[in-house]
Amino acid sequence: MSEPLVIPCPHCNGLNRLPAERLGDNPKCGRCKQDVLLDAPFELTAASYASQIKGDLPLLVDIWADWCGPCKSFAPTFEQAARQLTGRCRLAKLDSEANRNLAGQLAIRSIPSLLLFRNGREISRQAGAFPLQSLLEWLRSQGV
Repeated sequence: MSEPLVIPCPHCNGLNRLPAERLGDNPKCGRCKQDVLLDAPFELTAASYASQIKGDLPLLVDIWADWCGPCKSFAPTFEQAARQLTGRCRLAKLDSEANRNLAGQLAIRSIPSLLLFRNGREISRQAGAFPLQSLLEWLRSQGV
């Protein structure tokens, strides 16, 4: 049996220890009893950021704004990726307008921007919207 993975709950930010071989079993949060792994992006905020970047399962964050055309056109692709990556990578969306200070701390210069975190650290970033296959290839190149 492998070491358990630490995965933050997207609902309550509680940290869960889950055996890797059980990720496909729709694990529930020990604190709030909701699904820990989602097949859709969840909302990331300044309040949840520090908790959500922790953990052993990578977190891919789409930084967007409601007024941004490319952000809106990329949203369905990001949702498709979330369905395909369930159990391998968690996907979240950060509204740069509602979280201006955090977007500034993250040095976001253009949107959409994708930031990939693992174990509390940013490991890669990519600016712009691109097709699903390109997104999946980029993630594979990052070890996801």
